Amino acid sequence: MLLHLSDLHFGTEKQECLTAIQKFCLEQQPELIVVSGDLTQRAKFIQFYSCRQFLDSLHIPYIVVPGNHDISLYNLWNRFFSPFVRYQFFFGELEPTLETEHFFIVGVNSIRRRYHTRGYISLEQIQRTNEILKHAPDQKLKLVVLHQPFYTPPDDPHGIKDCPVLGRMALENWSRSGLFGVLHGHLHKTAVYNLTEIYHLKVDHPVYDIHAGTATSYRLHKGLPNSFNTILNDGSIQHYWFDEKAQSFVLRIDSVVKNHKDA
Repeated sequence: MLLHLSDLHFGTEKQECLTAIQKFCLEQQPELIVVSGDLTQRAKFIQFYSCRQFLDSLHIPYIVVPGNHDISLYNLWNRFFSPFVRYQFFFGELEPTLETEHFFIVGVNSIRRRYHTRGYISLEQIQRTNEILKHAPDQKLKLVVLHQPFYTPPDDPHGIKDCPVLGRMALENWSRSGLFGVLHGHLHKTAVYNLTEIYHLKVDHPVYDIHAGTATSYRLHKGLPNSFNTILNDGSIQHYWFDEKAQSFVLRIDSVVKNHKDA
């Protein structure tokens, strides 16, 4: 099992959600954790420190990528001349990879100092990621993690303004190298979309856009609860929502994508 967290926003975190995630990890023992950006609310040293302490406390291998909140918004000197210095002090690489028994994860940094919310992927990043995916074991689920989504429905107020530049080109390349799905956050709501159908990708398998809500922040989207995703070893995708009464994350049965072959 892969545990997909996003938008932790340390500085606005809810202790009850942190405790519930620790309990979930202790009971379920996921194979790895993927965090798709916005580790902090305002890229402050103490917020990165608290996030690192929390992730280490789970005692499970994890991979993280930055979100737009992980570079300074108001300190323009830091934003333009050293945007990732605090992030890298605590988490190192901006584009790590992680391989486990059933999963192969490639991190992509879609954050740019000249953009506030919209992501950007360069031609170099597309090529680099494609080469990594090509050489990854075919029997493992191949996933790319970055902060901004590759698709938002037409009625979404965010629209395409928050989808990364060159996202479609990236998909067309990565899908031919066995990509199973792309893990995102940013919008603070859960969703799964079949990008093969939406963008008419020339592959014979679905490629999923997998959105996670905010796992731990009180900055919720239109009253939706805190949430996270899991991906099982067979490719089934599940959403868990935080139950205030039970003080735990509960599986939403109606939101399960049974597996990547049948969807």
